[in-house]
Amino acid sequence: MQQSFLEYVLDDLASKQLDITSCTFVLPSKRSGTFLKKHITHRLDKHIFSPDIVSIQEFIGNLTDIQQTSNIDLLLALYEVYKTSQKENPDDFASFMNWGQTLLQDFNEIDGYLIPAKDILNYLSAIKEINHWSTNKDKSELVENYLQLWKNLEIIYDRFYTSLLEQKRGYQGLIQREAVKVLQQGQPKGTASNPIIFVGFNALNNAESNIIQHYLEAGNSYIYWDIDSYFLNDPIHDAGLFIRNYQFNWPYYKHGHKISPQSNFLSEKNIVITGVPKNISQTKYVGRLLEEFGQSMDVDLTKTALVLADETLLNPMLHAVPETIPEVNITMGMPLNKTMLCSFFVSFLELQINTSENGWFYKRVLEFISNPYTLTLSTKDKGNFAQRISEDIKEHNLIHLNKAALNAYPEAKQLLHIIFPDTALSPMGWITHSLTLIEHLKTIYQKEKNALELEYLYRFYALFNQLGQYLDKVDIVGDLKSIKNLFKQLANMESLDFIGQPLTGFQIMGMLESRNLDFETVIITSVNEGILPSGKSNNSFIPFDVKRDYGLPTYKEKDAIYVYHFYRLIQRAKNIYITYNTEPDVLEGGEKSRLITQLLTDERLKDNVTHSIATPKISIEARQPIQIQKDEKLMEDLKAFAQNGFSPTSLTNYIKNPIDFYTRNILKINDLDEVEETIAANTFGTIIHDSLEQLYTPIIGETLTDKLIKSLKKEVPRVVQHHFSRNLSGVDASQGRFLLVYNVILKYLYNFFDNEIKQLKRHQIKILALEERYEALITVPGVDFPIKLKGTLDRVDEFDGTIRIIDYKTGKVEPKNVKITDWGDLITTYDKSKAFQLLCYAYLYAKKHGRSDVFAGIISFKKLSQGLLPFTQAKDTRIDSDTLATFENYLFALIREICDANVPLIEKID
Repeated sequence: MQQSFLEYVLDDLASKQLDITSCTFVLPSKRSGTFLKKHITHRLDKHIFSPDIVSIQEFIGNLTDIQQTSNIDLLLALYEVYKTSQKENPDDFASFMNWGQTLLQDFNEIDGYLIPAKDILNYLSAIKEINHWSTNKDKSELVENYLQLWKNLEIIYDRFYTSLLEQKRGYQGLIQREAVKVLQQGQPKGTASNPIIFVGFNALNNAESNIIQHYLEAGNSYIYWDIDSYFLNDPIHDAGLFIRNYQFNWPYYKHGHKISPQSNFLSEKNIVITGVPKNISQTKYVGRLLEEFGQSMDVDLTKTALVLADETLLNPMLHAVPETIPEVNITMGMPLNKTMLCSFFVSFLELQINTSENGWFYKRVLEFISNPYTLTLSTKDKGNFAQRISEDIKEHNLIHLNKAALNAYPEAKQLLHIIFPDTALSPMGWITHSLTLIEHLKTIYQKEKNALELEYLYRFYALFNQLGQYLDKVDIVGDLKSIKNLFKQLANMESLDFIGQPLTGFQIMGMLESRNLDFETVIITSVNEGILPSGKSNNSFIPFDVKRDYGLPTYKEKDAIYVYHFYRLIQRAKNIYITYNTEPDVLEGGEKSRLITQLLTDERLKDNVTHSIATPKISIEARQPIQIQKDEKLMEDLKAFAQNGFSPTSLTNYIKNPIDFYTRNILKINDLDEVEETIAANTFGTIIHDSLEQLYTPIIGETLTDKLIKSLKKEVPRVVQHHFSRNLSGVDASQGRFLLVYNVILKYLYNFFDNEIKQLKRHQIKILALEERYEALITVPGVDFPIKLKGTLDRVDEFDGTIRIIDYKTGKVEPKNVKITDWGDLITTYDKSKAFQLLCYAYLYAKKHGRSDVFAGIISFKKLSQGLLPFTQAKDTRIDSDTLATFENYLFALIREICDANVPLIEKID
């Protein structure tokens, strides 16, 4: 491996005969300081006291007596100032959190770049005044409030800055501005005359630039830039953008000093660029690459780094690292908001937010109890309450879970009282209940000796205590929706740090963690536009042209920072593997990065770069239909099913698809039970069927009259309400979407009775039977066991002396569905399933009553105006003995096929 940058710095200091023990090294990050100590150790032949090695933030912080404060503390302080400045209609804290972070970031940038706050904030206020959307002379209250905020920005900034100085705390930009003032006054705090060595910087704000120049001008300090001559001497290459500016603009360099670049970038390299579809595939590709490295003698894993441009890939990447990698060191840490435990507490919060006088909304309940941590809490001694609650919600169609329903789980009473409290929780109450849940989980994981989960719990325990302290300090979070934003902010800023050995093993890190470090083999993932570099994301209130005029960094400068990190990372590496997502979407960045295009089009690198697209091996074959042979066990099941009874529905299932018949009727695998937040079609039909049955049952055997039907019509609301409650026990039909469905059912039934009254004006109708179950044992030639045929007839009546068999349908039915022109279609085409059902009913009726001269038809509630849609064959609507004899032949053929051991069940593919 070539000499690393840190080794180059130490060698150059040695050539200057500087005593490194007396030096103070200032670096971009603490991590690079660890590696610097390692390189110093390798040069020693005796023990020494370690030189001072500090990050740039620590160094500047030591110049003042101001302590850097956490982001949340700063937001709380800024909100207090905002409230006193914006006297009319200030936003609540939840709303403020949405934009306060951006304002704080702008203040930080203004101070870090030493911009006079008064100038730029007044300029910004004037721009907002010009750009406001109201063209009226008299502005509305909304516009006035909006403009008032911008007019108050200078006041808010001044008060915020002053209050922080009084408390000797601040944000990074404030500390930097104050440090510059201290140096200008010649009174730096705690500085010594020892040499100060600035190592490996790139993009400096004005404050950092002034501070470093101050020490360089003093004459006993040095700065080392990690820059290759290839980038520095190219006037347009973004990797050298900042350092070229310092070379041309710093007085230090104008007075004879020179930047000494290295020349490593054009050394022999093996650059492999691979496009991989989707993010998870990238992690799998890297996992396979690492597996090859582990088996290869050419790759030293201790000199290998995996750099994640998209840090959200850390979790899937950890699962992709093969077990053959002996040591893995993770520098990044995992943000708490990316953990499953965070989703557990957010889900618990959503559960409390979505409660009402009716109870807890079922979707939030199901979401919470399906979380792995809830399932962990739902142990056997707690009655496995999570599974039981889920089943009960679906079985009883509970839109809201109330306290009465929770009484069914006495074993988990104490725990359920925490999850489903008697009264609505305040923010502090939610924190207290969350801490209690942590205690319950802690007990379980201590028994299992699960160290990782206990570490997660500890981090959230600390986070909730921190959150509680904020609520005690300031009374700004009034409801659970407000605390949700605050909790998410805290979880985003806190991380679970992995403990490892930073100097040994295979390294996984983010792009910023790679500063000043060099590796022989580098893997960089997610090199896509919008990720590396991040592109035109402008999280600022200050417009682009204002930033440019005042010298603040725009997206161009921010992109150049990552361009520098990318090229610096690969300039000394021997093997470079770059992956990008070939199938990006809005959330995953754009096309492959311009950085890849630069590498591919660079003439001096063309012999070192290979580019390919990783695609899975796919053999396109016509899907073969599923085929199930009827073995002895299946034949036993078919025989049992046949003896229990074939229904018209089961037979038409077979006609539609034999595999559907097998799964639904033989295996009894039904559709997943779900809560009907809107009414399902089968439930809708059941309510109509049951209502008609209840209304007509008292008058079975009677001849219908106009007066009788009108009396039944009056009973419709009461009967429908009864069956609504019976079939959908957890819903309220007096409001919302269920009220609409309820009224639709009423309308259907009223229209049905109105049609009935019209028929009575010209015909005589007598109800003979309702929802009557029919069964018939039949002997099918070729089948060596008895067959039962069964079915339920919705209605049998006598219409002007003719028997009618009527089937009610709430779905759409066309005349062609009950019309037969080719008898073969009856048992081969599902489109004729309605005709098949009607013939089955007529067949069963004839078997029981010995009467074959009947009509059979369907009444479709969607098209009541069509009246009865009768079964028709060759334009004849009458079903006689000949019709039934023909039907019997086809019925027997169908049953023979089903029961024939030599005929497999073959899937029908549309």
